[in-house]
Amino acid sequence: MSAAHETSAPRTRRVVQFGTSRFLQAHADLFIHEARAAGQAVGPIAVVQTSGAPSRAGRVAAFGAPGGYPVIIRGIEDGAAVERQVTVTSIDRGLSATADWDAVTTLFVEDAEIVLSNTGDTGYAIDAADRGAGWVAARPPASFPGKLAQLLHRRWQAGGRPLTVLPCELVNRNGRVLQGLVLDLAAEAGLPEAFRTWLREGVVFTDTLVDRIVSEPIEPVGAVAEPYALWAIERRPGLALPCEHPCLVLADDLEPYERLKLHILNLGHTFLAEIWRREGRPQPETVREILADPAVWARLDALYRDEVVPGFAARGMGAEAEAYVTATLDRFLNPYLNHRIADIAQNHVQKVERRVDAFLAWVEEAGVSLPAPVLRALAASYPTSGAA
Repeated sequence: MSAAHETSAPRTRRVVQFGTSRFLQAHADLFIHEARAAGQAVGPIAVVQTSGAPSRAGRVAAFGAPGGYPVIIRGIEDGAAVERQVTVTSIDRGLSATADWDAVTTLFVEDAEIVLSNTGDTGYAIDAADRGAGWVAARPPASFPGKLAQLLHRRWQAGGRPLTVLPCELVNRNGRVLQGLVLDLAAEAGLPEAFRTWLREGVVFTDTLVDRIVSEPIEPVGAVAEPYALWAIERRPGLALPCEHPCLVLADDLEPYERLKLHILNLGHTFLAEIWRREGRPQPETVREILADPAVWARLDALYRDEVVPGFAARGMGAEAEAYVTATLDRFLNPYLNHRIADIAQNHVQKVERRVDAFLAWVEEAGVSLPAPVLRALAASYPTSGAA
């Protein structure tokens, strides 16, 4: 496939999406809707419920409604309050893997060009029933990797047209991880090496990074989300993009985007959680509420200015960090988002390691000795966490 195939081609691209999450409704599905409205020949999207949860049956049925569904964008953007509503019409049908597996299989084998997924924190866990050759003939397989493996096998048996898989789970190197799981299942089942070769060469599993806070659902389908959004997709040979959109970035390497999110937005959250844990703050406090305290605001602002941005500058990313800090502070002050510090403070020691220790180690890799007294004191408070 030529490099030109990395931009949207003048033909419709059927998208099959696994997962009914409100996140994708206000992220990828919204972006594809806006691209279609701008005249791009992309989509439509068929959404597949992978879990079989009866509580989401109404959501599955509602995806096919011709009038679309609402996404409300609320928050702070460039320092100003924003509120707007978009009616998303990029989804043309909802299917249940449990009830509609034959239809899912036909759609995947015959029409799919792009596959999206957002299957939750445990979406990549492989059920015992899918081990060995259990997934090959199941209707459907129990786990998402098993379902995907079977669908890919059926597509390969039908001629093996190329396909792009864009996982959106919050898993580091999600494309490579998902590809590895499918390859492992194919090997366990003893399927031909030709199939495994096609999985490596005919299917583009691409790493992605997604970022948008989607704060609440609208029933039966729809969501409320913040203005900020990012969909970073790693460039690969043969990649088919789902659309062109201002929030979609095609990158040779996702690490810069991962570092900005991890060591600015997430690090800032952990810094606020440390203050909340140690200084007797109110229990039901949110990010917005703690930052209404001028003293806490000043401490976070100083941390970003004096320690975090200089660290990014040492890695040649000073300008990007300054812009991301500005956007992050807008996000923290979103008046419509109630992000509880108690939730952020869960698994605090591990988060200090990944967000603070790892940042200091990353800067030191550049040969720079960053003073960073506040960050170093925070890291030293948890000596069991070593630098990642």
